[in-house]
Amino acid sequence: MIEGPPGVGKTGLAKALSAALDFPIVRLQCYEGIDEGKALYDWEYGKQLLYTQLLRTQLDNYLSVSSDLKEAVERLASEESLFFSENFLVQRPILRSFMSEKRSLLLIDEIDRSDDEFEALLLECLSDFQVSIPELGVITAKRKPLVILTSNGTRMISDALRRRCLYLYIGYPELEREVAIVRAKFPDICETLARQMVVFLNKARELNLRKPPSVSEALDWAQVLSIMKANQLTPDIVAGTVGVIAKHQTDLSKVTELATQELV
Repeated sequence: MIEGPPGVGKTGLAKALSAALDFPIVRLQCYEGIDEGKALYDWEYGKQLLYTQLLRTQLDNYLSVSSDLKEAVERLASEESLFFSENFLVQRPILRSFMSEKRSLLLIDEIDRSDDEFEALLLECLSDFQVSIPELGVITAKRKPLVILTSNGTRMISDALRRRCLYLYIGYPELEREVAIVRAKFPDICETLARQMVVFLNKARELNLRKPPSVSEALDWAQVLSIMKANQLTPDIVAGTVGVIAKHQTDLSKVTELATQELV
């Protein structure tokens, strides 16, 4: 489980790990109300109905030998597996990672957006790496995936799920590391400007903003300044690009005011 504020590279770390290990990544984006139909599996009801229509003649002939309605229902029920087979099964991210012939990396992103019921569903699936499908039985993972869960910390994740995870917290990087990140992504930005940017962002993060600028905003800002061929920060440059690093109206004014105070 990787926890930390938005934009510090939690999802990026999972993607980098996938590339380093050569594991195909299977991503499940969490949101409020997500259920097993979006996370585990679902049935292609439209396809089942289409096949029923195409096979109507054969079904009529098959059921015509039944002596009464009860026998017809029993005969039809005995063939139920034809319509509830893997041919009609829609594999959602968790089941798809379990069924992968090659070991995969299962990224369950922003789990804090889901609810307690979904956490319980995850515990059931990930404790034994298997999915129970009433029509097919229990399906066990062919290759156990490497599972990465990310959380922005917007709500508390249950202890039951936490205790089954290795825990990693990623906060805002130290100044030197963030400067190195900016210059690694945008080498045409000079050391002086990169450092000036990061120092300014660190001060902005202390302003109690609704959405503090994170590493992702730092990189977006670096890209904009690179396009502008800026050599140093000035209050005018910050005022003209503040929408890249501040995402709320109240934050805009605070960051702009900070620029007039700190940049000369």
